[in-house]
Amino acid sequence: MKTSITSSLVVSLAVGCITMMMHPTNAFLVPSSSTRTSTITKKSIKPTFVETLKMSSTEDDDQSEQVTTTEKKETTWDRITGPKLFKTVTNWNGIHSVPLVPLRIMTGLLMIHHGSEGGTFTPGNFGTPEFQGFVDYIIKPYFGFLPGPPELWSAIHDYIEFFGGIFFAFGFLTRPASLALMGTMASAVYFHLSSVGAQGFPLGHVPNYSYDFEEPMLYCLIFLMFWFNGAGPLSIDSIIYSNISQEDEE
Repeated sequence: MKTSITSSLVVSLAVGCITMMMHPTNAFLVPSSSTRTSTITKKSIKPTFVETLKMSSTEDDDQSEQVTTTEKKETTWDRITGPKLFKTVTNWNGIHSVPLVPLRIMTGLLMIHHGSEGGTFTPGNFGTPEFQGFVDYIIKPYFGFLPGPPELWSAIHDYIEFFGGIFFAFGFLTRPASLALMGTMASAVYFHLSSVGAQGFPLGHVPNYSYDFEEPMLYCLIFLMFWFNGAGPLSIDSIIYSNISQEDEE
């Protein structure tokens, strides 16, 4: 019995010695679950060689895009010939409103000139040849359906164009002035179409180069635009609006 126990102990010691010889550092170490987890986590965080190459390539692309964006700036020529050539402006503020100023002022001055029929700086000059000619050759033959004396309507026409042109040029009460002036120009379009017709519009040629109805038609469209949009910058209306408006500017 003793002999068998002694033999078993000898065998166990021999196996232990062999194990220590084969795994000298891990023979009596059993790693805990937390140690295994941290080891696996550290291994998973460390990128591979391929991942490192991809990361460096992405960083290089980002840097090149930043350099390209910094170096390439939009010029005036790009705005004229680039995609913005086909862009429609939807908000007439800032630089886009600048052309409205000379258009409004010059149109108003031309209306003042139209309204001073038969006078230098005054409208409705009764008794002058110019005023009477307007009554005899325009109001009576083409606007005879209007009630009241034709001289009254001639004077109203002159006063609207003269004082409306002043208001329009200064940008004061621009919308009412535009509506009144558009009415006089619409009457002028009616007169020219009634007297000489459309003159072969749009492809016909006029022998005496007098395209009569086109000028008042353009005036009508200009006044229509200002009636919808207002006076624009450098106007009395804009100053009044900035002082009384409770709205926040966009």
